[in-house]
Amino acid sequence: MKAVSSGDHAASDAPPDSANLGLVRPPFVYLIAVAVGLILHGIWPLRFAVPLATPIGVLLMVLAIALFVYAVRTFRAAGTPVPGNQPTTTIVRTGPYRFTRNPIYTAFSLLQLGLAVWVGSAWLIVTLLVAVALMVGVVIPREESYLERKFGAEYRRYKASVRRWL
Repeated sequence: MKAVSSGDHAASDAPPDSANLGLVRPPFVYLIAVAVGLILHGIWPLRFAVPLATPIGVLLMVLAIALFVYAVRTFRAAGTPVPGNQPTTTIVRTGPYRFTRNPIYTAFSLLQLGLAVWVGSAWLIVTLLVAVALMVGVVIPREESYLERKFGAEYRRYKASVRRWL
């Protein structure tokens, strides 16, 4: 690693102290997936029918919102920031983080699934699958790498004991 003097503004080789500084931010991934799914549904509807679609879809969305709020409150109670572009201060093992390492992403996925069921849109399912693939292939590995660098064995033990999703 190159030494940087006070007059040298060159970038350091040190990894960033946050999980996600990139353009692929989780809320945007899901927001774009919903928007594209609804646009495609409006242009070329691919419908599917689910018995009791409205109550099932609404129930999934309510569960998603409850899980999201629970996860955010648990993070805040632990004193660590929710946004991935801020440094994580601790490994949270309480609340929904006892059952899933990614309750917020699970909530985002459930919300989109609930909307898809309610609207009866196959496009929302397709774009949800793309969003989940992007999360699993890009976002989560980057976050887990950051957490392993920052917390080492503590994070590896947590990762080994709690599933990524449900």
